[in-house]
Amino acid sequence: MIPQSSWIPVLIVLPTLVPLLGAAVTLLAARSARVQRVVTVTAIAIALIASCMMLYLTAGHGTYAVTIGGWDGRGLVNTPLGITLVADRLAALMLVISLTVLICVVVYAIGQGIRDGTTEQPVSIFLPSYLILTAGVCNSFLAGDLFNLYVSFEVLLAASFVLLTLGASADRVRAGASYIMVSMVSSLIFLAGIAFAYATTGTLNLAEMAVRLDTVPDGTRNALFAVLLVAFGIKAAVFPLSTWLPDSYPTAPAPVTAVFAGLLTKVGVYALIRTHSLLFPGGTMDALLMVAGLLTMLIGIFGAIAQSDVKRLLSFTLVSHIGYMVFGIAVGSELSTSAAIYYVAHHILVQTTLFLVVGLIERQAGSSSLRRLGGLIASPLLAGMFLIPALNLGGIPPFSGFIGKVALLEAGAQDGSVLAWILVGGSVVTSLLTLYVMARIWTKAFWRARADAPEGAMASSTASALIEEGEDVLLSEREDVGRMPVTMVVPTMAMVAAGLALTVWGGPMFDFTDDASSGVLDRSQYISTVLQNSDAAGASNGGPR
Repeated sequence: MIPQSSWIPVLIVLPTLVPLLGAAVTLLAARSARVQRVVTVTAIAIALIASCMMLYLTAGHGTYAVTIGGWDGRGLVNTPLGITLVADRLAALMLVISLTVLICVVVYAIGQGIRDGTTEQPVSIFLPSYLILTAGVCNSFLAGDLFNLYVSFEVLLAASFVLLTLGASADRVRAGASYIMVSMVSSLIFLAGIAFAYATTGTLNLAEMAVRLDTVPDGTRNALFAVLLVAFGIKAAVFPLSTWLPDSYPTAPAPVTAVFAGLLTKVGVYALIRTHSLLFPGGTMDALLMVAGLLTMLIGIFGAIAQSDVKRLLSFTLVSHIGYMVFGIAVGSELSTSAAIYYVAHHILVQTTLFLVVGLIERQAGSSSLRRLGGLIASPLLAGMFLIPALNLGGIPPFSGFIGKVALLEAGAQDGSVLAWILVGGSVVTSLLTLYVMARIWTKAFWRARADAPEGAMASSTASALIEEGEDVLLSEREDVGRMPVTMVVPTMAMVAAGLALTVWGGPMFDFTDDASSGVLDRSQYISTVLQNSDAAGASNGGPR
């Protein structure tokens, strides 16, 4: 049943508004952990339900937009001013995938906190910050103007600063300082791009800007695109703007690392897809993007090979596989864009799952270092939860990683340019090396006996929830931290199942991403929907039609 039109603006606003309201309530209920947990899960669940309804509506009826405010501009402009939120197939898909991840990770974190939480753990600030991060991520996908997108980035970054430095250990503060500096540089470049865009077009609304940029000289358009590429490239961790990520993410608690790895870089990738197709069609910088995608894939995976800590290794594979998404964006065809969108969904689910599994490995074995791990095959459940997403990330058929990579390779072959064929070769090499590093984790952490590990006798004394309270002790002397709580295992298994669902329903999923790709590359529906909505909002507020 399709909601009446009056309900559609409510659905579009809910994924941002409900988490923000939930954050306020959890702050007020800081002394009641139970209330905080209930409010957090409820808020994200409501946002997920609203997003699923949007996914259904956009799949059947295209793009929807709402202008909040709708000020008439006192006759100075032809369309009203306000905050524009736009839901199309791409935005709705990103919302559903992201909120699925967010609710699974927060249940995992709550389970960890219930098992390990003490009065010293900063649980009262964790859940409000998590909800603010959720609101920032959701609003980034719905933003219909550059400044609103900038505000969304700043909201999620402010929350991520808190989550990254929880506990204020030396490693986390050091990583947080690096992360903050890089994020500030990215934000300043983005602000410069916003100023440049407004000076050039007289608007920050993406639909209006798309129309007005068609009359702007090519040199000015390319300069504006270059500024935004740098800003979004830093956020997406595209080489050579990616060196900050492997030093920052591994220091955070397991749930924080999982949600950062799954979502934060994808917000930057989403911004690249949106601006590349809507504001700067024509491929003037596609060759540069192809080179960046190739280097991101190869440098990232070479970095992963050199790591001995599973968290850092996975952080480098995260960087590497951003290159596949940039590959799809750069080729710019309908097939490549569809494959890039599919691969984004696949990578969000699989990368998050792997980091959740690493959190369970740390609990089971007292470490995430390959120099200490071994014998984990004794836990078949843990081994299965690692093996399935690992094979998926490596691109083994018939998993979704294989499906997405084959589609990207086909798109590159159809393009036929020398750079595209080089990217095809680089993609195959990266996939094989990814499989190698996953096999390396498997053989060392699972098949090898722990006694054969160079530092196998050592472990962390206690499991940590948000603050690392343990110290290195002999494995035989560590406290009982080996059992995995059900509330941590169940959401991890749900994430594994979600990744498998993307494989089982790969055909219908690709049909949807084909429609999303068509809507992204054909700008007319997005532009007409936003401008017609703005005209209607202006008329309702006394403005011009």
